[in-house]
Amino acid sequence: MTVNGKQLLTTLAADGTLTLEIAPKTFDDPTGSQVLIEVEAAPINPSDLGLLFASADTENAQYSPGKVVAQMPANATRAMKARHGMAMPAGNECAGTVIAAGDDPAAQALIGKRIACVPGTAYATHAIADARMAMPLADGVSAEQGASSFVNPMTALGFVETMKLEGFTGLVHAAAASNLGQMLVKICQEDGIPLVNLVRSAEQVKLLKDLGATHVLDINDPDFMKQLIDAIAETKAMLGFDPIGGGTLAGQILTAMEAAASRGAAFSRYGSSEAKKVYIYGALDLGPTILNRAFGLTWDLAGWLLTPFMAKAGMEIVGRMRARVMKDLTTTFASSYKAQVSLEGMLEKGAVAEYNARRTGEKYLVVPKG
Repeated sequence: MTVNGKQLLTTLAADGTLTLEIAPKTFDDPTGSQVLIEVEAAPINPSDLGLLFASADTENAQYSPGKVVAQMPANATRAMKARHGMAMPAGNECAGTVIAAGDDPAAQALIGKRIACVPGTAYATHAIADARMAMPLADGVSAEQGASSFVNPMTALGFVETMKLEGFTGLVHAAAASNLGQMLVKICQEDGIPLVNLVRSAEQVKLLKDLGATHVLDINDPDFMKQLIDAIAETKAMLGFDPIGGGTLAGQILTAMEAAASRGAAFSRYGSSEAKKVYIYGALDLGPTILNRAFGLTWDLAGWLLTPFMAKAGMEIVGRMRARVMKDLTTTFASSYKAQVSLEGMLEKGAVAEYNARRTGEKYLVVPKG
């Protein structure tokens, strides 16, 4: 059996021309542990935008029905040489109904069920996924509720598990008013983990305070650094997660950790010996990461990505995380969206301008059938 449908493809040419278009696609029968799903809903996450648009000039792009042609900067084009000429599908995660399965018993057991999965090709009418990575949704859970059940929930839980594995006891989280950030607030409340939330407006402070967060700091406040040092001193939060990447914030967090750790301690030219670490897990700011070295020598700055973390953590931890997500999918791990769009609608100029701006509260959900 083959199924005819549509799929979004993104292609970068050697001259920097980036083309996104909705193309016809024939989906073959799944084999082995594969399942074929009819995609019902797929979120546009920040992690998807790097493949969709990266740093392309979307403001001056050419828009036509089901197609966008934009120009990528020369340095980004060179950096992405390995993908030149490749028509690549996109969309990390989705929810949909299994309409066919390979002969593996685990795949066969999912026929007719609505699942959440991570095919990497979710911006399409159909997708092939691995049954071993699929999460069946409970009766009454909609595709909209299940569509974002992997990337953000598992990332938020992954931060907590990373903290435990590395011997830290508290967390600092930047851009904390996001869907992921709100999940982390709820997780840390449930688990009794000190959490310092960094946001960008008074409205976002109120949003997280209303969720019960204790430490919520506006990075635009004139005395932000003093507040940050005080909060870290109180919580002993010496592990940070930063989705912004570019700019000075990661360095500011390390500086505040150093200042908090040094309070009351004897002077050392090498700084505090207490471990301090910030993980960068996104690129909301595509500029360089700037470190003003005011935090001694006992510190780490590293990158964090969900898939390598899961491989390192092992199946016992990952299984526990997945079970928790499914149990609390409509509460702790609930997601919200600004708008729903069809496949063609996600390539309209107005929609691209909004979701590609990566602003908190403007997450889009792709509904292939419209």
